[in-house]
Amino acid sequence: MADAHEKTEDPTSKRQSQAREKGQIARSKELATTLVLMSAAGALLLMGKLIAEAMYHVMSRSFTLSRDETYDFHHMFQILGSVIGEITAPVMLYMVIVFAAGFYGNIALGGYNFTMKSAAPKASKLNPLKGLKRMFGINGVVEFLKALAKFIVVAVTTYFSLQLFKDEALHLDLELYPRNMTHALDLLAWAFLIICCSMIPIAAFDVPYQKYKHEKELKMTKQEVKDERKNSEGNPEVKSRIRRLQFQAAAKRMMQAVPTADVVVTNPTHYSVAIKYDDNGDRAPILVAKGQDEMAMHIRTIATAHDVPLVASPMLARAIFYSTEVDHEIPAKLFMAVAQVLAYVYQLKAYKKGKGHRPSPLSTNLPIPPELRR
Repeated sequence: MADAHEKTEDPTSKRQSQAREKGQIARSKELATTLVLMSAAGALLLMGKLIAEAMYHVMSRSFTLSRDETYDFHHMFQILGSVIGEITAPVMLYMVIVFAAGFYGNIALGGYNFTMKSAAPKASKLNPLKGLKRMFGINGVVEFLKALAKFIVVAVTTYFSLQLFKDEALHLDLELYPRNMTHALDLLAWAFLIICCSMIPIAAFDVPYQKYKHEKELKMTKQEVKDERKNSEGNPEVKSRIRRLQFQAAAKRMMQAVPTADVVVTNPTHYSVAIKYDDNGDRAPILVAKGQDEMAMHIRTIATAHDVPLVASPMLARAIFYSTEVDHEIPAKLFMAVAQVLAYVYQLKAYKKGKGHRPSPLSTNLPIPPELRR
């Protein structure tokens, strides 16, 4: 059985977001180093000829001086400016390529992330015990093996590169200047590229390892997942109590509004809806209260205590209950049915005051659209 404190759960999105804010993201130094070295070698192959020609012109101009240029230091500054301008363009282009490769290599794994929290001083970094643990832990062993592998692979590749280009390098002195300089740069670039390619297996191992290491560091225990869910969604007991209090407050407001209603339409036992209509206003009839079962009985009790008429119309009561929210207007499709109920109530009130005839019984077949019938 798994230990409750064992980190077996995948990190949540919140945990990952917090880790990025702290600067804890997957990074591969080997990938960045490999991209920089290979870009430098590739750029040297592409631009080696330009750099060689620029160096040839610089050396020719620097060592070919007239008598006046030899004795006038102002000419020396002019020569310096010209040779700097000659070599600047290809070297700057080379540096831009290497810089771009270095920037991309650092964000290729984990993406771009800027935060000052990772640069903040931490006392734990000064703890010698934790330092020893980092050195002799699993990560320390892996880093040592990577360093050893890099040394062996690069050393072996360098040896074979030297053997491959040994004959050409030894015969460079037999070539004419400046062709020997261009040829030397080509040999250097190809040897450099071959040596850099030896870093590819190291980077291919390091990238998935760093991803695995990062994900393992962010693993969570079951209790941490539960606590985070409680903090983000709220404690279930607290949420239940809040809903209960909200329901009680809403029910209290409804009960206070029942005495102001013009009529309460009933099921007659399971549903009750209280309707109010202001004949001097411009709004449609409003549902001020509704309830089911015990709440329906409570609405009827309050309505009876305050002389609010009760009208039994099961179909209309259910239609209003399911189609209308409290404090909202009655749907337009029920206007005709509600109007007949209100007319019956007004006639009944007038009759009780001795101002009219006894109204005819309310029709049991009120005009309720089929889609609103329940």
